Amino acid sequence: MTSDRTTPTTPTTPTPPANPPLTRKARRRNRIVAVTGLTSVWVLLWGTLSWANVISGLVLSVVLLAVFPLPPVTFAGRIRPLPLARFWVRFLRDLVVASAQIAWLAVRFGQPPLSAIIAVPLRVNTDLNLTLTAEALSLVPGSLIIEADRATGTLYVHVIGVRSREEVERFRQGVLDLEGRIVAAIGSPEELSRVTQPHPAGPPEPAHLEGAPR
Repeated sequence: MTSDRTTPTTPTTPTPPANPPLTRKARRRNRIVAVTGLTSVWVLLWGTLSWANVISGLVLSVVLLAVFPLPPVTFAGRIRPLPLARFWVRFLRDLVVASAQIAWLAVRFGQPPLSAIIAVPLRVNTDLNLTLTAEALSLVPGSLIIEADRATGTLYVHVIGVRSREEVERFRQGVLDLEGRIVAAIGSPEELSRVTQPHPAGPPEPAHLEGAPR
């Protein structure tokens, strides 16, 4: 004889999607961040802060985002005015110092300066952090991004004026310090905890010294 009784089932809680759609407020905030970032890069490329450059940068940014819409990038952080001011002060200092160093390398006598291609794995592997760090590095004379690996969050940087492995490690640490200043200015608390933790020791990252004896 079979029983008609059925075992009651507990309703399951729906699992939220891994990447929930952005709200209208989040999309608006992302557009403002994108326009501000593109305009800042435009002004920096011109090298002069003027109303003409700011307005033309705003117009160009809006047109670019309308014609070539970017994939949604979630901005989970918040803007911190004091760390942001520290970032800009240090960035402008690095611009002046690097420009003087490159000028000296151009006029000095002797052998041509050595260069290197250095791999720098970032600690915060997000599209926004990867892009901002790469842009800040490329704007400083003497360093140029030749490749960015999104899967591992690694930047490959061509650097001029590197003469030893010690200088390679010094430059790599400088990139991590730059990433730390960017995250401190606009990162989330979780991202900030990543860059403030001690960097784990491990095998040295690849670096190719061009012109150095093998």
